[in-house]
Amino acid sequence: LSGVVRSVKETLSSQFVENCKGVVQRLTLQEHKMVWNRTTHLWNDYEKIIHQRTNTTPFDLVPQEEGASVTVRVMKPLDAAELSLETVYEKFHPSVQSFTDVIGHYISGERPKGIQETEQMLKVGTALTGVGELVLDNTTIKLQPPKQGMPYYLSSVDFNSLLQKQESNVRFWKILTVIFGFAACAVLFFILRKQYRHHRERRHLKQMEDEFRQAQERLMREMNVEGGETLKNACVICLSNTKSCVFLECGHVCSCNECYRALPEPKMCPICRQAISRVVPLYNS
Repeated sequence: LSGVVRSVKETLSSQFVENCKGVVQRLTLQEHKMVWNRTTHLWNDYEKIIHQRTNTTPFDLVPQEEGASVTVRVMKPLDAAELSLETVYEKFHPSVQSFTDVIGHYISGERPKGIQETEQMLKVGTALTGVGELVLDNTTIKLQPPKQGMPYYLSSVDFNSLLQKQESNVRFWKILTVIFGFAACAVLFFILRKQYRHHRERRHLKQMEDEFRQAQERLMREMNVEGGETLKNACVICLSNTKSCVFLECGHVCSCNECYRALPEPKMCPICRQAISRVVPLYNS
């Protein structure tokens, strides 16, 4: 519903502007200062509300047409999601700093700029659009926040503009949700793809290990069946030729003639590391 603000009993007077009457008054003291950022090595603006007070008085919304007698009592205006208050007074009080204060501020990393004093009011006669729950209390129609937790609005714009603003906000959040949804799906796809490739590589590696083990077992079986005696009498150095040398004085039979000639000087037995004085050929009959 739309209507004009009218006070029920008494009105609130502005502390700084003459003949300025309203039903909601908000006084704010805001501190402005510069704070040194140790990461970017820059001075950043910082604002902090050090004091805020809000005064209200009961008010009604009355039709803008002359002669209409229907009024709606507005309940809990401070709970409105969009309460349109007009700034009627604003003054900035710069801080006075001495040379010693400036040095201290550079050491502490905080440099005050001043205090901003602001007065905002919902003036009598302001046209408002209210969106909420209408209830009938005896003979009084009241506009109050919905009990289902839905938003409650008291705005100076008309209903169509307020509706378009909310629709644009909903559209923005829908687009943002779609973008984040696509991003999450892309990240999930890359994670699953990486896990699949890792699993495939592990399976391929395990398959290669199984094939190698099977080939090794098959080779060992063939060697045991066909060349068991050859393996038993193979040279301990090359493992291909048969043993054909007896080393003296240790008496070890462990090498073929080719490996014996390849031993470095002084020649020593590869089993006991004893010096080889002479070699006797070994003949298997």
